[in-house]
Amino acid sequence: MFSLHIDTGHGWRGTQAQVFHTVLGLRAQGHRTAIIAHPDGELLRRLQEGDDVIPLAPHQHIDLEASWNLSRVLKRLRPAVVHAHDPHAVAMAATALSISNPQPKPMLVASHRTPAHLTHDSFSRWTYSQVDGFMANCLVVRDHLVSDGVPRAKVTVVHDGVDVERIARLPAANVHAACFLPTHAPIVGNVASLVPQKGLHHMIDAAALVVREVPDARVVIVGEGDLRASLEQHIHHTHLERHIFLTGFKANAIEFIKGFDVFAVSAIGGGACTALVDAMAASKAAVATAAGGIPEVMVDGETGFLVPARDHAAMAAKIVVLLKDPALRAQMGAAALARARERFTVERMVQETLAVYERLVA
Repeated sequence: MFSLHIDTGHGWRGTQAQVFHTVLGLRAQGHRTAIIAHPDGELLRRLQEGDDVIPLAPHQHIDLEASWNLSRVLKRLRPAVVHAHDPHAVAMAATALSISNPQPKPMLVASHRTPAHLTHDSFSRWTYSQVDGFMANCLVVRDHLVSDGVPRAKVTVVHDGVDVERIARLPAANVHAACFLPTHAPIVGNVASLVPQKGLHHMIDAAALVVREVPDARVVIVGEGDLRASLEQHIHHTHLERHIFLTGFKANAIEFIKGFDVFAVSAIGGGACTALVDAMAASKAAVATAAGGIPEVMVDGETGFLVPARDHAAMAAKIVVLLKDPALRAQMGAAALARARERFTVERMVQETLAVYERLVA
């Protein structure tokens, strides 16, 4: 099965990680894949150069030049499936297929990872009418697609996958040294883009309560985004400069996760949270909000604790429980790794993705 994957993202977030795992996972099973990615993006850099790695991205949602260039790629490569991994990729792919009109026409698959509603302008309606199959990474995203008019039969839920065994073998980063923290300070950590849906202002408010109970505790947030200045101001106003650290983007974010004592997720929406799956593979007990697809990922009371979104007091209370009970952290961390091995491997994700391709092509 020859699939062409399109991702227009510039940075490295959950979407890019899933594209990376899908492309390499399909290749490992003997299937040919090609990838179109942002010319200056992290995904293109990690996949390296080659005949099947093509730098191309639209400058705006409707970009006829980019679509024309993609149509020429489609004529040359003739894939059986075109898999678009973000809305800009879907628009570019649908337009390119209309321009080139290849015969036989490849199946167009669209991935959706967040429960954002589809836009309903005329171009978007036409774009999504060209999609043969949708892949949602959790039930919440599937239900949003159906509520937006996508036939349920067109949507398949394929949960995210991570390289569990690789993560389990990775060494832990020395987070204390990297962030200049006191040697024995317990670390609560998160990996997230600094954007509104991650609810990081609530994590700062939770941290203020945590340090009252565990004064040595430190909070480390790995990631970058538009809210950095706002978060820094919030940290300053709550006098937590010595307790909360924003590291910016880290290529070795998973090694940072392995150096945390507790993983915390303060999201107020979104999909299934790939970073939480990474933390499970790293044997970390977690405190996470019951938002978006997160309740599909972790088991409350078994792999960690679920708390209501926007409830910083509830989050702080559960973080304190884990910080004060190393045996419970270890027990929940072991359960988290077992669940990751059972439900969230790359191999399972790739097999389910391939099944979607085969069903559509057939």
